[in-house]
This record gives sequence, structure tokens and C-alpha cells, in this order.
Amino acid sequence: MNRQKKIKQLLKAHAKKASAKLAPQNKAKYVSKADRLKLAAEANPDPIISPES
Repeated sequence: MNRQKKIKQLLKAHAKKASAKLAPQNKAKYVSKADRLKLAAEANPDPIISPES
């Protein structure tokens, strides 16, 4: 591989990485299963009926 081709290839790769970093992220942030359960419990607080006999 000659020198000019190698330099061009490296610059192209760096440009591709830079543009990918600036592109908007389509993927949602990961939320663990425990956090999802905690959020669901906070959103739907079920009334706990305790027997007072």
C-alpha cells in the first residue's frame, strides 16, 4: 500500500468516527430490570390493606 493511499485511508477513518460521534443517538439509555420495577412501583402505588382484627 503506498503512502498516499494509507494516509487517505486513515483520514477517512478518523472522519467517519468523528461524524458518528456527532450523529444523534437512536438507542435509548439502558435501564436495569430492578430500576424498571422500582419505577413501576412508584407509578402504581397499590394500597396495601392490612387486616386490623
